Amino acid sequence: MRINKKVSRILLPIMVLSVMAGCGSNEQKDEAEANKEPATTVSAHPAHWSYEGETSPEHWAELDKLFTTCSTGTAQSPINILHEKVQDDESLSPIKVEYAPSPVSIINNGHTIQVNLKNQDNRITLEGKTYILQQFHFHLPSEHEVDGKHADMELHFVHKSEDETLAVLSVLITKGSENVELKKLWSVLPSEESEQEVPVEGVFDMNQLLPTDLHSFRYQGSLTTPPCTEGVQWIVLENPVQWSDEQIGKFEGIFPHDNRPVQALGSREIDSDK
Repeated sequence: MRINKKVSRILLPIMVLSVMAGCGSNEQKDEAEANKEPATTVSAHPAHWSYEGETSPEHWAELDKLFTTCSTGTAQSPINILHEKVQDDESLSPIKVEYAPSPVSIINNGHTIQVNLKNQDNRITLEGKTYILQQFHFHLPSEHEVDGKHADMELHFVHKSEDETLAVLSVLITKGSENVELKKLWSVLPSEESEQEVPVEGVFDMNQLLPTDLHSFRYQGSLTTPPCTEGVQWIVLENPVQWSDEQIGKFEGIFPHDNRPVQALGSREIDSDK
């Protein structure tokens, strides 16, 4: 999950993101900097991170002490969902999704395209607990794998409960037919990073981004972006949705890839609500 430069930059206060480091122009200073040992920093603003090079996922924990969990955590996301390890749990209730057409805005936060909700009227209920939809965003290719394979993209609906617990509803996306509702967002898709949100005309129906069958895999994990905070309830829908090749390509033209590699499952269990 790509859980905004100000909010994970994806999620809420626990995901506050990065400021870009400036480049020095003095040669001696550059050389001195190049010869310095890498230092873990603590600052008012978490360090800049990315998906490639020296600030890529394998280096996140080195960039800032706030990001230590990215390497020391034992319940990290995303994961490879192997059907042979999935346990059917008859005690699990089907996820209840209550989304309604809502006013939204869209922003390119430098890590993904994020859509922010302008109301608190959309929610999911999981085992009797209610989570309010805060925002949703996209990853290419998918962050979660199923039996070792990526989907073309992945959509994360990020929710928060009254006690501040996070639940992320994940939808896998494959190439196929066009998603008509998505055109409302993609018609104002911001190609450049900005702190300014772009309002989307009218209302947007999140239900049109979901498959008809909401059967899901459940597991306990983390944010998929720094600071990789654990304690996140993941609901990964088994059935993917389709977008057209053009719609996927439009996102890919801005973010060629923005996915964290899969993490070790460890002793965790993956449940199914069948």
